[in-house]
Amino acid sequence: MTVMRKIAFEEHFSAVGFDDYSKAFVKHISTQGSSELNARLADFDDTRIKLMDKYGIEYVILSQTGPGVQNEPDSATAVRRSRENNDFLAAQIERNRERFGGFATLPMQDPRAAIDELRRTVNDLGFKGALVNGHTQGVYYDLPEYDPFWAELEKLGVPFYLHPFDAFDVPHAYSGHPELVGATWGWGVEAGTHALRLLFGGVFDRHPGVKVILGHMGEGLPFQRWRFDSRFAVYPHGVTLKRQPSEYIGNNIVITTSGVCSHATLQGAIAEMGAEAVMFSVDYPYESIELAAQFIDTAPLDEKTKQLVCYDNAKKLFRL
Repeated sequence: MTVMRKIAFEEHFSAVGFDDYSKAFVKHISTQGSSELNARLADFDDTRIKLMDKYGIEYVILSQTGPGVQNEPDSATAVRRSRENNDFLAAQIERNRERFGGFATLPMQDPRAAIDELRRTVNDLGFKGALVNGHTQGVYYDLPEYDPFWAELEKLGVPFYLHPFDAFDVPHAYSGHPELVGATWGWGVEAGTHALRLLFGGVFDRHPGVKVILGHMGEGLPFQRWRFDSRFAVYPHGVTLKRQPSEYIGNNIVITTSGVCSHATLQGAIAEMGAEAVMFSVDYPYESIELAAQFIDTAPLDEKTKQLVCYDNAKKLFRL
């Protein structure tokens, strides 16, 4: 087995004082598991680097674990804590710039403030884009007030990682089944639906240079491309797009392998979207670096495709 060199970018940390937000992510994990998870989220130097070295991960882009400031009801507090978080991350990166990059935490409660913080973190701190943990208090980013934000993202030429979180209103269908609400099912449905809102809301028509990243093998969207085209043609409900829905998935929407270590699923995603739209990531520390690395190193792909997925696509996307 050849150990491929890799870039990963759904890799999480937690800034000092952000435990109050992340309780919503770890509340279903055992006390011991939660303690170990928090220790790994706070670690930048020991276990994380050793695992990266062992499994060929040359560079990671770090992001604040969810839900972060998206769960903050007060806009002014979200603005302040976003800046604090980003400055904390920048200080960690500065100690090891060869191995670490950063995704900005953004106060999406206030689109103008989000623009200012995105611009500051990219231009002044050298961040590689932003990772946002889904909706903000039930607000989705296809709304017209976010158009200036997408315009700024497009101008800066950096991607937007749309990470899952709980639905704002828990669907009645989940009643009596808490196992469906979170990462097992509900989070993927929520993130995939948010991405489709951007697509059908015309965000990519108005801002064709925008790149949105979905983790977890695209939250299922790659495998519904044909059906999106077929059913949208019959039931457009007054919505018009410049291209077929499937054409945005693989162009404006790209994906990572994070949290889905299935060779069959990987091959299907590449077949649907093309090898240049699929990129390796782990979802550390929620997923195992060892398992994710072995999965991609043993994937039944030709060497050129594997090199794209493991390294070259991310290098190009983030202009490394």
